[in-house]
Amino acid sequence: MSVLEVRGVTKTYGGVRALSDAGIRVHGGSVHALLGENGAGKSTLIKIITGAVRPEHGSLVLDGRELAFTSTADAAAHGVAVVSQELNLFPDLDVLTNLFPMREPTRGPFRDRSAMVARARPVLAQLGLDVDLRRPVGRLSLAQRQLVEIAKALVTEPRVLILDEPTSALEAASTERLLGILRALRRREVAVVFVSHLLEEVMALCDEITVLREGRTVLSGVPRGDLDIGAVVTAMLGHAQQAVPRVAASPRDGRTLAFDRVTVPGRLSEVSFTAGAGEVVGLAGLAGSGHRTVLEVVAGLRRPVRGRVRLPGDRPAPRRLRAAIDAGVALVSGDRHRYGLMLDKPLWENVAQVRSVALARDGALLRAGELRARAARQVTRLGIRTSHVDIPCGLLSGGNQQKTVLAKWLEANPEVLLLDDPTRGVGVGGRHEIHTLLRTMTDGPAIMLLCSTDLDELAQVCDRVLVFHQGRLSATLRGDDLTQHTLLHTMNTGTLPSASPPLR
Repeated sequence: MSVLEVRGVTKTYGGVRALSDAGIRVHGGSVHALLGENGAGKSTLIKIITGAVRPEHGSLVLDGRELAFTSTADAAAHGVAVVSQELNLFPDLDVLTNLFPMREPTRGPFRDRSAMVARARPVLAQLGLDVDLRRPVGRLSLAQRQLVEIAKALVTEPRVLILDEPTSALEAASTERLLGILRALRRREVAVVFVSHLLEEVMALCDEITVLREGRTVLSGVPRGDLDIGAVVTAMLGHAQQAVPRVAASPRDGRTLAFDRVTVPGRLSEVSFTAGAGEVVGLAGLAGSGHRTVLEVVAGLRRPVRGRVRLPGDRPAPRRLRAAIDAGVALVSGDRHRYGLMLDKPLWENVAQVRSVALARDGALLRAGELRARAARQVTRLGIRTSHVDIPCGLLSGGNQQKTVLAKWLEANPEVLLLDDPTRGVGVGGRHEIHTLLRTMTDGPAIMLLCSTDLDELAQVCDRVLVFHQGRLSATLRGDDLTQHTLLHTMNTGTLPSASPPLR
């Protein structure tokens, strides 16, 4: 029996039709994938289901009743919960308060904090999130905040649960816990709508698949067993996807980034490696294993207590982020709302922020026309989907926002490019465009370090991957050894699958 059915919905924004006669039908006890490229209409359909927007045409049926939600609170009261890719948390409030926004259990006129803790603890334990409930959410890592967002939805015991990129910021172990919870939700007959750009995850997890393209439903509730990844990609793009071009890359002699026995207490222990232009060097590990600390050290966000870090030209590592930017270090964060963009400013102003504003390479007198033209070239280069460069970044899709973050750093022609989940929330086609761009950039002068929670991305894009385990560099994978299976095994154990001793 279907729990949720959306029929023939149409929605237009400013003359642009986001949805046209689109729909989805989700059964209780099933996990239903909602797929599509950025701009295909997924976010608009989710907003209609959750009461955030009203369609011009169409209907929504929940448990056999046709409803028209007047707000997100109305949808939540009817048992519709959503875990958004764009985290909806209050950074200055503690974890427990964030789990019960505007719906705290009470005892008389007061909040019943004991009841809140009793409801929260089992959910957090299922997710493997062991944090102080009194800690402000703003002090948590991105992966921990993603788990808080998921827990916030689960404590409501929803009838319909929408998961919008729920594993995009999670490490492998956290993802496995979430998938275990989804299996439990099946047994409770919850209807789950699962939005993800990780197609292997979709094929492993979901029961049925619906695909949107250009606002229309092109596949509707097809059983997963009737499709393979190639067929899904073709449905999403309208054509078959090409392979990421690979060239025989190798580090060139000369300018390098070097770590020599670097130690950061509790994070890195005696880490040594070098990286040069001409290759993409990956960094992999479970949460807290130290791989992200490497990026923080190079970016001037964290200082080692022992060892040496040298930038190209044998320069010392910067001691703060501003010094790193001046030294030609670019940090492309996957957390675009926290570190990446001014959402209320137009695209061209965002692209100009590093080169023209922070580094003042275009002089004191900035000409808007020239900056717009430079931004337009980056739009073409990265395939950013927008009608013009004056559109506010907050109106772009998540994937196009992420490509805008990359554009503003590439505009500055950095010497060291630090990529921290650079395709988080980016669709299949956009990911392919960014991966292709990174591969073609190996001919340039930039040294590239790629840190990613997506094992397929590491295996596809990188020439070699440095695997970290408990703060140590445990292995370097390349060639035939660079597979998702080997990555996952080594990240979890610190050893290669063959039980060979760790490679340093």
